[in-house]
Amino acid sequence: MNVELEPVIRLILGFVLSGIVGLEREVSLKPAGLRTHVLVGLGSTLLTILSLQAFPGADPSRVAASIIVGIGFLGAGTIIKTEEKIIGLTTAATLWIVASIGVATGAGFYVLAIVATILAFSVLRLDVFERVPR
Repeated sequence: MNVELEPVIRLILGFVLSGIVGLEREVSLKPAGLRTHVLVGLGSTLLTILSLQAFPGADPSRVAASIIVGIGFLGAGTIIKTEEKIIGLTTAATLWIVASIGVATGAGFYVLAIVATILAFSVLRLDVFERVPR
């Protein structure tokens, strides 16, 4: 059994990075928490790895585009509009960024994925963005 280590490292990193965003959502008591974000990030990472390595000659950008479109549908299901406000928009956005982080990780862009995770986490935790006077 010959197992390449590089795809396994990518998959583990995708798991960890999406888990960081998911943990923040879990601690904030949001409906889509740790498990949902990890599964989206892990799935995006795995599909990207497969698109790059399992199908020689195929266009891997098609899989990346399909992931983002699919996550758009998943995110749309998290958004609820009431007469007073819209709920779940940030959750939808976090699912979208976690999928993007998974694609970056699966493609081997580790530094880009790590920086995106740090930035996403910062936006979620720094409530200064919510206190901007309107």
